Amino acid sequence: MTKRFMVRPALCIGCRTCELACSLTHQEGKTPGRTRIYPLAVGKEKWVPVACLQCDDPACVKSCLVDALRMNEELGYIELLQERCIKCRACVAACPFGCSLIDEEQEIIVKCDLCEGNPACARFCPTKALEYK
Repeated sequence: MTKRFMVRPALCIGCRTCELACSLTHQEGKTPGRTRIYPLAVGKEKWVPVACLQCDDPACVKSCLVDALRMNEELGYIELLQERCIKCRACVAACPFGCSLIDEEQEIIVKCDLCEGNPACARFCPTKALEYK
């Protein structure tokens, strides 16, 4: 049975714990990494966590000119192979949800990899607005 990453905006309180967990999980050396999730304010005290939903028919994968994006069938996530990526940003433009991101500091494209099957954002979400099951 394949697990799914679920986002429940109604439960999000905008605490940004998901961002912190993601950033620390993807740190380089002692520097926090670019977060792959971000909560958007959509009104007073209403938030929508924006994260890659690992689409069944992903536009980012289709747009990649060098096959740097591919589905990891074993763990069920879209994998970004940095060694193949030419940083053309086609995946950034193609994602209708804004989930392929640019890490300006490291000059790389970043994308949610579900922490290779154990997403930190979901593990640390205090309200269970994010779940992986």
